[in-house]
Amino acid sequence: MRARAILGAIGLALALLGGGCDDAPDAAATPPPRALTAAATGHYCNMNVLEHAGPKGQILLRGRAEPVWFTSSRDTLAFTMLPEEPKDVLAVYVSDMGRAPDWERPGAENWVDARKAFYVIGSDRRGGMGTEEAVPFEERAAAERFAAENGGRIVAFGEVPRDYVLGGAAADAPPLPAPAGSAPAHRH
Repeated sequence: MRARAILGAIGLALALLGGGCDDAPDAAATPPPRALTAAATGHYCNMNVLEHAGPKGQILLRGRAEPVWFTSSRDTLAFTMLPEEPKDVLAVYVSDMGRAPDWERPGAENWVDARKAFYVIGSDRRGGMGTEEAVPFEERAAAERFAAENGGRIVAFGEVPRDYVLGGAAADAPPLPAPAGSAPAHRH
């Protein structure tokens, strides 16, 4: 009788432990965005992120304590498209320009999940390095107001054209292998 009770307790414990074991990511496990500080350095340009106007981005990677920072939301999107970049992404955040104080100061804590944002592309506003920008908004109505004032069209994360982010015909070509020991080039 005692052996049966012990086996039952072990079985119950294994069932409870096993019930929580699946490989699907838990929504609660998604780390929150970090506040933008003066210490943030752009991943591609190695420049201080705060020295550039327009929306910013950050990507949180598994096994890395600090975010990967970007001087523009366009560079943030490029990171997600480039095959040579890490794919162990936990979260991607971009500035919600609908809550930004202004274009020059896009805010330190007004982040939106990049995959849920609405982007205005083709507007007359230029990003951190003077290039076309994919201007992110949490709310579609804010994106519509921005597009009415600055031109452009509204697209979702998965609809941002690869060539808009990576640049022209080169974006349609298969990636060239990088020479051994060299860092991948980035187009601004």
